[in-house]
Amino acid sequence: MSKYSNSIAIIPARSGSKRVPHKNIREMCGKPLIAYTIEAAIKCGIFSKIIVTTDSTEIADISKKYGAEIPFLRNKQLSDDHCPISLATLDVIEKLLPELSDYSFVAQLMANCPLRDEFDIINSYNQFIETNADAQISVMKYGWFNPWWAMERDSNYVLSPIFNERLNQRSQDLPDLFSPTGAIWWAKIDVLRNEKTFHCKNRKGWEISMQNGIDIDTTDDWNFAEILMQHKQKKYDS
Repeated sequence: MSKYSNSIAIIPARSGSKRVPHKNIREMCGKPLIAYTIEAAIKCGIFSKIIVTTDSTEIADISKKYGAEIPFLRNKQLSDDHCPISLATLDVIEKLLPELSDYSFVAQLMANCPLRDEFDIINSYNQFIETNADAQISVMKYGWFNPWWAMERDSNYVLSPIFNERLNQRSQDLPDLFSPTGAIWWAKIDVLRNEKTFHCKNRKGWEISMQNGIDIDTTDDWNFAEILMQHKQKKYDS
């Protein structure tokens, strides 16, 4: 039993990824992708329960092998391209009540964020508790992109700035903007049950590095994450 016995981790990992087929169990640097998230959750020592919610027996079997619990298979209606991930996480909580009634906090850890590690989870938890947030999502700076200079382009290639008043400002004079990433999302369980989303009023943002927070949705994302993973493993081996 963890000393943080009131926290659980839920890892959503559905089948049917179209842009990167079999993404959650495809091998990256010698392991199924989902293994990295399960191992980080175990190593951080925060969670009493680590649960994978999936609609796939294959994903379930691999997840069990790496130490996660799979109490049931997810309903197909909660596994399509349109269902919010938060509802799949909430489904686990509701189905396992009253067993989970003694737990206060839940972390949603997306399997397609393999570079987030146990130290990221610990640091995000510490901010979540210290700020007394109802929910907290991981965010990262845009890096070399500058969203203040973002433009739309129409069918005739005409550009229209989104923030026209910012277009002539120097990048160093513009405030930081952050992009959400699915790496580590926290919520008070009672708040998630009431709001049915992590995007509640008292929501905070915890900053993760771009290298650790990368979210794999496309083949390009996969290739980039694989390079970062190879570099990370070489660093640990040296």
